[in-house]
Amino acid sequence: MTQPDFAVLAAQGALSPSVGASAPVENTPPMVPARPDQPLPDSAPQNNDYTANMASDAFGAQLFTGAFSRDSASVFNPSHVVSVGDKIQLRIWNGYNVDTVLTVDAGGNILLPEVGPFRVQGITNGNLQSAISNAMRRVFASKVSIYASLLAAQPVRVYVTGAVRRPGMYSGTSSDSILRYLDQAGGIDPDRGSFLDVAVKRGNQTLDIVNLYDFLLKGELSSRQLNNGDVIFVQPRKKTVKAGGLAENAKRFEFIGDHARLDQVVLLAKPLPEATNVRVTRNTGSVRNVEYFPISQGHEIVLRNGDEIEFTADKRPGTITVRVEGEHTGPQEYVLPYGSRMGELLKQVHFTPESDAASIQLFRLSVKDRQKTLLAATLRTLESSVLTARSGTAEEAQLRKEEAALVLQWVERAKKIDPSGQTVISKSSVRDELLLENGDVLRVPVKDGLVLVSGEVLFPNAVAFDKSMDLDDLIRQAGGYSQNADTSRVIVAHRDGSFSDGKKDGTVRAGDEIMVLPKVDFKTRQFAKDVFQILYQIAISAKVVLGL
Repeated sequence: MTQPDFAVLAAQGALSPSVGASAPVENTPPMVPARPDQPLPDSAPQNNDYTANMASDAFGAQLFTGAFSRDSASVFNPSHVVSVGDKIQLRIWNGYNVDTVLTVDAGGNILLPEVGPFRVQGITNGNLQSAISNAMRRVFASKVSIYASLLAAQPVRVYVTGAVRRPGMYSGTSSDSILRYLDQAGGIDPDRGSFLDVAVKRGNQTLDIVNLYDFLLKGELSSRQLNNGDVIFVQPRKKTVKAGGLAENAKRFEFIGDHARLDQVVLLAKPLPEATNVRVTRNTGSVRNVEYFPISQGHEIVLRNGDEIEFTADKRPGTITVRVEGEHTGPQEYVLPYGSRMGELLKQVHFTPESDAASIQLFRLSVKDRQKTLLAATLRTLESSVLTARSGTAEEAQLRKEEAALVLQWVERAKKIDPSGQTVISKSSVRDELLLENGDVLRVPVKDGLVLVSGEVLFPNAVAFDKSMDLDDLIRQAGGYSQNADTSRVIVAHRDGSFSDGKKDGTVRAGDEIMVLPKVDFKTRQFAKDVFQILYQIAISAKVVLGL
């Protein structure tokens, strides 16, 4: 099977190409390239192209965001070949003083002092110093110092056309790479152009075929020098396949040929370590089919133009971890087989005489997520009712406005509440059969003999439990009710995760928490009802009394 090359298709809706910075060809002096430190103005039309390239899902489109167009070649490598129009600085001292700049003429020569014409066209920059020194040593004594260096490359104007965003003629130097000229043209149009097949032409001759994937993946790029009037032509886009899902490089890739193998796309897309399988959506023909394979079978799977692949993690659970906190002497973390039950874990926990094993607490991430979802839904309902409430008179409208502002401020505070995810398990007759989940936290309370009193009391505090004291006695120990307290709404949160109405069932045990809710004084009855509901919901899910 032929090994295809790859490249990316651009995002849908990319900008169409338009004619770019063209310039007259005849009777016009060579254009001086922009200074390297001179960025394009904010109003340059290419800026819109650069933004579209950044947002494109085409592999390679992010090359063309203006970085290359802002920097022209200012330092010449040793392999640069001297050509017509290049400028060479010549310095001679110690007995004969010269400091001049020589331009390579149409014949490829420069005029050396006391020597005459000397051909430098075709000499590499690395050999320029020695070539000029050897020529001048035939005239000058050895004590005379000679230094020659390339000062500036020939300004050129190059045509950029084909599937680019802004075809036209662009200025630069003969040492600039094709990336700079493509960038000036807004980059390759990812909806139409190929990143695998960029031709460099001189007259009727194709000098080079550039594959930009080689530059992106291997750092390889042609260093061919360009002449005035050369053409950079971007060929039409080849066939494509799109990769997504659990991949570091989720892009749309281009390939040459009728098909590509999945393992070749895997090398480009770089699936994440947790990815095990790939879903292939076939988009060719009149029927859309979906197939599913292990990534390991990639060498057998053939992909065709328009196919989409998604990397997934198809793993069976093997083990889970459960953390045990609180009053016990065993490990903090337990690794158990998937499907383990609560009873299996409790057999491994070493309780102490101070452990309250009858009030074990379970905190579960999935329960926490559901509590957050329910709270968010209730808050949205309250916001909606506040914002859509109607008023019959101007006075009523003003009152509703003030109430709405208060409620909305309270809602914003309520959104920051983080539920605990606690599950009531201690009284369950089938507690030992409860299925454990990965990430569960089991907390063993200590028999500390304290009762926490919080909410709308004067001095929220922990109070030593006394069997002779009832609910009101414990609240009085915390300073009694505050002025904002609703004395008819008191919640008792028991250590095992269960709750009771303190006014209907005044039973309080050591380790419990008494929460006094605030008054809800709204003229609108529906507002008050909704706020009461959320107050209870927050108190139960997070053990927090959120005052108004």
